[in-house]
Amino acid sequence: MATETQTQTQTTSPAPTTLTPHPTIPRGPVTASLNFYLPPSDNSKPFNYVEQPPRGEPQRNYSDTTHEVTIQDIRSKEATFNIDTHAFAAIQNVRSDASRATFEDDSAIKRIYYREVEQLLLQETGAKKILLFDHTIRLATPGATRAPVNRVHIDQTAPSAAQRVRFHLPPAEADEALKGRYRIINVWRPLNPPIVAYPLAFADSTSVPDEAMVGIEHRYPDRTGETAAVKYTEGQRWWYWSGMEEGERLLLQCFDSEKGARVPHSAFVDPRSEEGVGRESIEVRALVFG
Repeated sequence: MATETQTQTQTTSPAPTTLTPHPTIPRGPVTASLNFYLPPSDNSKPFNYVEQPPRGEPQRNYSDTTHEVTIQDIRSKEATFNIDTHAFAAIQNVRSDASRATFEDDSAIKRIYYREVEQLLLQETGAKKILLFDHTIRLATPGATRAPVNRVHIDQTAPSAAQRVRFHLPPAEADEALKGRYRIINVWRPLNPPIVAYPLAFADSTSVPDEAMVGIEHRYPDRTGETAAVKYTEGQRWWYWSGMEEGERLLLQCFDSEKGARVPHSAFVDPRSEEGVGRESIEVRALVFG
């Protein structure tokens, strides 16, 4: 169920983030492989089934092409980036009442953690209203229902963002909301910090042209949405946040009706990482109005 919050003032003081001692956290720039869009061989409309596909259909009808890219570390450069321009923001010193047990129960996530995400977004974006519409927990373990996505993508496109507004709001309210600024922002955090295995790479929006975006039919059992796959183009600037900690959050903007910034992103294998505990993370998706 979607939840919504109107603008409020947050008065709690955050606790400073302390980096966890860990001898094997890779830091600094790294060259790694990212998987980019390769179109269907028959040039048909690309699609992906969210769940089990119908008999005789593939899970998706397009594939990937791998490129080696340099991924820079934003650690100690967090304040350099802002969501309106780069489509991502790195937030530190975030206080949370959510425990490990919170993330093992969907109702607890919605009751405890959603409230924190709403307040964070109100504080960081200056929005008038937040509506959280879903979340995903990803586990980098064999057999996980939702694993890290090792493919460059954006969760929403312009058509699917408008569709989301209409899906979650009554018709008259949706009509009014679509006249103003509306965004879709994911709030991403680690659940077993620090992040070492399968960190998240994200691209500076200004370095990825619109021509690199390809709409993908995202087929649910009851409806069809749209995500964006991303072609490799020269000049893309990629970043990651080394060793993400408990009190750190990434804001990943998938769509902005006013300023247009959107962030391609993907999990990746850091060749410097040692084998160990797989990454666990949660992303909460929000409609952000105003």
